[in-house]
Amino acid sequence: MAGDAGRLPPWDRVYAFFRRWRDHGLIKEFHDRLRGQVRERLGRDTEPTAGVIDSQSVKADAVVGSDSRGFDGGKLINGRKRHVVVDTLGLLLAVIVTAADTGDRAAAQVLLRQVADTHHLLALVWADGGCTGSLVEYCLAALVLVLAIVKRSDDQKGFVVLPKRWIVERFFAHLMRTRRLARDYERRTTSAEAMIYWSMTLLMTRRLARPRPPQE
Repeated sequence: MAGDAGRLPPWDRVYAFFRRWRDHGLIKEFHDRLRGQVRERLGRDTEPTAGVIDSQSVKADAVVGSDSRGFDGGKLINGRKRHVVVDTLGLLLAVIVTAADTGDRAAAQVLLRQVADTHHLLALVWADGGCTGSLVEYCLAALVLVLAIVKRSDDQKGFVVLPKRWIVERFFAHLMRTRRLARDYERRTTSAEAMIYWSMTLLMTRRLARPRPPQE
């Protein structure tokens, strides 16, 4: 291990590249180009027409300041919240990271505006019950976007796989398998967002590296 560490560049040089790519939007650009390639390889158009929105609260490390952390009373987590929109393949379309006490509807309005401005073919997004109310009307009137609420039945007990919602839950499960993302270790929310894009970039490069199945 010591020999491997000796061959790595100094940490400040590595961080300088990361900071430069983050601030110039290159990490997201790399990610978005790969997403289009993955979609094409699977026989889809590069631009999605439907997606799923959800959020995940995670504990924050001690380096995370009080200005960007909060307490999620529902999940009993002190940290940050990741708000994401994924396509129907579970590929990331957009993410914003906020304090964990940020309301889902408030963050979803900002996030959906970003997604609608970037993905012009997007017409339908599935969401959970936390996005009901005025947000549905806002999406239709301001974004020309249908926000469909997937609710859990009142008589259902225990773990239940909900239609479409499992797609984004699988996405969150992937993030938690990335050791850097099992907890939020970033001082800046922009760095936390960049790490999520990096995680999905690694996932997509592995998928693209797989040999294509033989054509019959």
